[in-house]
Amino acid sequence: MENITAVNEFILLELTSMRELQPVIFMTFLILYMIDLLGNGSILVIVISEPRLHSPMYFFLGNLSCLDICYSSVTLPKLMSTLLSTRRTISFLGCITQLHFFHFLGCTEAILLAIMGFDRFVAICYPLRYTVIMSPQVCVLLAAVAWLTSFFYALMHSVMTARLSFCHSLKLNHFFCDVKPLLELACGDIQLNQWLIFMVTCSLAMAACFLTLLSYFYIIGFLLLKSQNCGVLRKALTTCGSHFMVVSLFYGTVGLTYIPPTSAGSVIQERFAAVTHTTVTPALNPLIYTLRNKEVALALRRLFGRKLKKVTDNTRRSQNCMLFLSRLFSHL
Repeated sequence: MENITAVNEFILLELTSMRELQPVIFMTFLILYMIDLLGNGSILVIVISEPRLHSPMYFFLGNLSCLDICYSSVTLPKLMSTLLSTRRTISFLGCITQLHFFHFLGCTEAILLAIMGFDRFVAICYPLRYTVIMSPQVCVLLAAVAWLTSFFYALMHSVMTARLSFCHSLKLNHFFCDVKPLLELACGDIQLNQWLIFMVTCSLAMAACFLTLLSYFYIIGFLLLKSQNCGVLRKALTTCGSHFMVVSLFYGTVGLTYIPPTSAGSVIQERFAAVTHTTVTPALNPLIYTLRNKEVALALRRLFGRKLKKVTDNTRRSQNCMLFLSRLFSHL
């Protein structure tokens, strides 16, 4: 505990050593961040404001959009600030806080994707009992379990990492604070931390992934065996297509990030996957759901159509008012 007080800050890895590329990378990340905020924010607004979307599927989609906004905000602002500054340091408390929320939100997304897969399974395989099984109380309970379980899971990692002594170089071999690069700088016994990563993290990730795939296995099996109508099969698979694309993108980048690298090329691949996982994936999620989900796309058109009509009406009223005033003053 005495050595912890001596650690005031860590030095983050430089994204690129080529100074002329840093403004380009900064603008790319800024555009992705704006897409993430606007896209997920729009989905969150329409899920709350559109009565037709007040269903379990869109309740969990709203949770996912809120999560993606927070997830990218954990790493992107700090990453962009290091691109514009020669100072790439992060305080010890800031590092542990970033680590906590990174694992907290990442674990929540994995559990939420599993719950959304279960929701699609119930909707397709048990449509008559869907409203009973996925009642509002059950949906709130499932979401609360996802958020609370992930919070305490991340708290375990942040507390166990914060109590370590750091006596090696304080230069992190990563763009943001994570458990693995921090353990590389720690001295003393880190076996418990490594065991927690291997057992708890892998168990949670594999369990969430297995339950998600199991839901889709039962959905495809049910449709192939019970449904002889190709139209029904196509509609059901289209409904699940958006969610399955998000699942594939999420677990694909997570796998590339946390599989131990075996060569220098694997290290570069790991870093690229980490950047993709924290920046590109949250920005793509709203686009995937909007482009492949007709109800979300129609709700967006109605929402922006109403706002555009309101703006047009206000403009027209302003023009009529100005015209009336100009005629009044001309008569005077």
